Amino acid sequence: QGRLVESGGGLVQAGGSLRLSCAASTRMFSNNAMGWFRQAPGKEREFVAFISWNGGRTFYADSVKGRFTISRDNARNTLYLQMNSLNPEDTAMYYCAASRGAAGSTSVGQYNYWGQGTQVTVSS
Repeated sequence: QGRLVESGGGLVQAGGSLRLSCAASTRMFSNNAMGWFRQAPGKEREFVAFISWNGGRTFYADSVKGRFTISRDNARNTLYLQMNSLNPEDTAMYYCAASRGAAGSTSVGQYNYWGQGTQVTVSS
């Protein structure tokens, strides 16, 4: 069974950048869309971005559009999230997830494999 492991979180000042990585333990996710979600304390998990199985399609939440970029390297079984112009509202635990299908979705329920999360904290 595959595992997803996130890394790259940390503390950054407003306006700064971070790059999150999500390493898959096997190639079993190479035919699946992948997504990033985040969850702040006391809030529901929310969609951030997804990328189709071959990287041909990406989609972003309005709150991160133009600041975040999702990408994947199937040869390395790795998903990325480049986050620029961070602000305190971006503070959350960030999770990567593998979708049930190849196309991608904004719905939490369409993802059946999840990582353990990496914390991103943006100070003002």
